[in-house]
Amino acid sequence: MRLITILFLSGLCSAAFAEQPKPSDFKSAPPPPVLSSEGSPDEPQVTITKEAEQTIEEYRANGRLYMIKVTPKHGKPYYLRDDRGDGKFARQESLDSGLRVPSWVIYKF
Repeated sequence: MRLITILFLSGLCSAAFAEQPKPSDFKSAPPPPVLSSEGSPDEPQVTITKEAEQTIEEYRANGRLYMIKVTPKHGKPYYLRDDRGDGKFARQESLDSGLRVPSWVIYKF
């Protein structure tokens, strides 16, 4: 029984180390696209301002300020969000909306 197990495992190991033949017309991958430093207009822009007692990060999309993250020197960071788009910011301790999507186990092995 041990001999059969050893032969079976050695066969698996030899198959794992077998090298796949490379095609003769193999070409290298094209170079990655060049990204501009300005970014696309769809990306949010972040402006970071460091002060003595806090760090302020301003998030803008399409030129409109929609969120501010304030990180105090001592303490937890908090966010100011403009949810309605009227320029009035509401304080939120975290960006968790409280929405919990149900999930199910589909397959367990």
